[in-house]
Amino acid sequence: MEVWDIYDENRNKTERTHVRGNPLAVGDYHIVVHVWIENKLGEILLTKRHPDKPYPNLWECPGGSILTGENSLDGAIREIREEIGIKLNRSNGKLIKSERRDIFNDFYDVWLFKQDFEIEETLLQKDEVCDIKWVTKSELDIMYNSNFIVPTLNYFKYIF
Repeated sequence: MEVWDIYDENRNKTERTHVRGNPLAVGDYHIVVHVWIENKLGEILLTKRHPDKPYPNLWECPGGSILTGENSLDGAIREIREEIGIKLNRSNGKLIKSERRDIFNDFYDVWLFKQDFEIEETLLQKDEVCDIKWVTKSELDIMYNSNFIVPTLNYFKYIF
């Protein structure tokens, strides 16, 4: 069971929590992290969504909701560890975007980590991720234009 802290529309933490899977009340928000990882060659890490998830079999940057008691950076590091088995170095991360999305009742924080590792070092969380790869920025653009990337990630063009 995943439990989230609830925030108000100004990102002030309330004293309440929320269990994932239940609808959020009007005016309640939680925090979601998107984590982009770039290696020393300038390649971007993509993960492929499990076929049973929304946007099945599409590519994305890893991420997810932060849990009760976590801050955004802690949540980003935990999500990567859970989904692909890689331990990110805190000092390699930079928060590059934070925005409230009323349609999703969340604040989403976009992190960029500059960190190297080999794909063979990863351990995929089978119910979340079914594949992983490094791509160039031009390959990422081609994949997005070919509808192989989760459509809500269209902001990547402003990052890279």
